[in-house]
Amino acid sequence: MVATTNQKNYTLPIVMMVILFAMIAFVTNLAAPMGIVLKNQFGASNFEGMLGNFANFAAYLFMGIPAGKLIQKIGYKKTALLGIVVGFVGVGIQVLSGYAESFGVYVLGAFIAGFCMCILNTVVNPMLNTLGGGGNKGNQLIQTGGTLNSLCATIVPMLVGALVGDVSKANITNVYPVMYIAMAIFAVIFIVLYFVAIPEPYSTKEVKYERSPWVFRHFVLGAIAIGIYVGIEVGIPGTLILFLSDPNAGNVSAATAGFVGGTYWFLMLVGRFVGATIGSKISSKAMLTGASAIGFCLVMLAIFSPITSTISMPVLETNATGALSFGMVQVPINALYLVLCGLCTSVMWGGIFNLAVEGLGKYVAAASGIFMMMVCGGGIFPQIQNAIADATSYMTSYWVPALSLAYLFYYALIGSKNVNKDIPVD
Repeated sequence: MVATTNQKNYTLPIVMMVILFAMIAFVTNLAAPMGIVLKNQFGASNFEGMLGNFANFAAYLFMGIPAGKLIQKIGYKKTALLGIVVGFVGVGIQVLSGYAESFGVYVLGAFIAGFCMCILNTVVNPMLNTLGGGGNKGNQLIQTGGTLNSLCATIVPMLVGALVGDVSKANITNVYPVMYIAMAIFAVIFIVLYFVAIPEPYSTKEVKYERSPWVFRHFVLGAIAIGIYVGIEVGIPGTLILFLSDPNAGNVSAATAGFVGGTYWFLMLVGRFVGATIGSKISSKAMLTGASAIGFCLVMLAIFSPITSTISMPVLETNATGALSFGMVQVPINALYLVLCGLCTSVMWGGIFNLAVEGLGKYVAAASGIFMMMVCGGGIFPQIQNAIADATSYMTSYWVPALSLAYLFYYALIGSKNVNKDIPVD
């Protein structure tokens, strides 16, 4: 390829950004399956077992808007480098929690890692779009990053389940290989990005707003919808893993529970492929309406089906020699319904975002920072769900995602209408 003097080859930084996109899911999705480990090692309840996940997402509440301001002040590259350092430290503290055998140290590490995920989320999407030159190419790069993001989300719970094996012997040290991999990737990406030049479009541009995105009703309801959506996305598989690995409930091995949970994320990967294919033909409103309605029905089926009814599912499992192989395992039929929800949640983020920022004009940038802050819902709603699971039962706790899906259905049909078209946005 022959490049002109005005063109640069950004292949390497593009690859690094795509890998960072994947790492966001890699580190984030480590928190929920770690609940199995925390329950065994520290005798934690379901609520306490999800505190690592809560801490990870709670960081978004504090860092969402500051991350956007950080880009304006020091640029995309330095912000990304800072995020990588924070992520390395966060995962490192989680490693230290194994040596210290400290529940509190682990939660602290998860909280710090959450700052990293928020910073990287704020950088990666616009950076990939810019490196691709915007338009279709920029969108294609974002879709590529999203695909790898889903792939890592699929793999991590499977890795944790395979490494833990026997639930009764679960320990943070069992999961060290996953943490070491994360730290190594962070270190390599930091070194590469440090020496590679990347463009810094509009990173220092000051934008003055006469008003705030909060004056738009459909945006306010959409911001709430985003927080609720992330809670659904995380709460369904996170609680499912705890349910399946509980001897008094699903009663399967940690490995099998991890692989069944990973199947949910795999279906999200499939759903994103389908969503990208039909996205130009079906509106965001129609897609979100259909996905939330189907998801609601699946969760209701899970709630009202007896856990004594079982069904065979194809999953990776450990055989008698300890090797991994594909096989059919018997799981409560509730698990199948909940895993299928991954197809529904896969298309919700884009649909909610598009509906919520419709007609916002110059306020879109500010709205994006608020959206990132609302990702904290991924920590709040699963905590509520697992508190209910402790007080009642696992399936009863799924009324939380059921009611959440009902809200998304309302938002798609009614709440997403822009009733503030009289506000200037140019």
